[in-house]
Amino acid sequence: MPLRLKKNSEIKHYWFMLIPALVWLIMFQIVPMFGVVMAFQDYNPGAGFLHSEFVGLENFRYMLELDDVRQALINTLIIALGKISGNLLIPLIFALMLNELRQKYMVKFVQTSVYLPHFLSWVILSGIMIQIFGFNGPFNRVLEMFGFEPVQFFQQAGLFRGFIIGSDVWKNFGYNSIIYLAALAGIDGTLYEAAGIDGASRWRKLWHITLPGIRTTVVLLAILSLGSVLDAGFDQVFNLYNPLVYSTGDIIDTYVYRAGLQDLDFSLGTAVGLLKSVVSFILIINGYLLAKKLLGYRIF
Repeated sequence: MPLRLKKNSEIKHYWFMLIPALVWLIMFQIVPMFGVVMAFQDYNPGAGFLHSEFVGLENFRYMLELDDVRQALINTLIIALGKISGNLLIPLIFALMLNELRQKYMVKFVQTSVYLPHFLSWVILSGIMIQIFGFNGPFNRVLEMFGFEPVQFFQQAGLFRGFIIGSDVWKNFGYNSIIYLAALAGIDGTLYEAAGIDGASRWRKLWHITLPGIRTTVVLLAILSLGSVLDAGFDQVFNLYNPLVYSTGDIIDTYVYRAGLQDLDFSLGTAVGLLKSVVSFILIINGYLLAKKLLGYRIF
């Protein structure tokens, strides 16, 4: 078989393998996008898309007048920025510490231990955390043993954001450190040997070799994380929050859920969700353009 025909046959096989993924993409990602028309209508489920009254940007004007929406946006930004910062810094510190360990069996044990929470869903982890950090949970029992008052993590609005950010970083920092560990493995070992011959200490090697060696990776991850600045984690917040912490814990995604599915205000919920999607899309594009300009990174 000629080489060109053989390549064409292989390409056809690849396209055939892509069919299930393309069907899933069309059915669950593209087709539902037609529902954004509800953001521009006074949507009536009985009348449907075709016969509901068109109101233009009225839902968006109403949305911007609501204090709840503005508070949800502020909460989303604070929680998302906290998660982005923590999920960049803590995995970096952990990877640097793990890279300094010389006992390979200890490295494997630590890696396995800290990776495990990433693979558990927030439904499972939320139940565990509610039992541990609840008012009558073991954490508060330990505090009482040392003479402290029990802490209501899930009822105090002032503590809820910090708890959400901290628990998300704890869940993901082990898995997120994989990228940093891969970058550290790519640093030329002869640089450390030469620095050792010159009498450089571990701290000097870290400052002058390790950190400059992974600087590009750190900057790239920071830039690409801009696209998730409005994604504060629906699964986590939804499973942990309650009306007592709406003032600091209610985010855009949970507000859309309540407005659209609980209050049945489909138009308002769609408008809020569409605004978030548009802003996130703009941030993602700008993030990739910035990464391309500063680091030469490109996906196509």
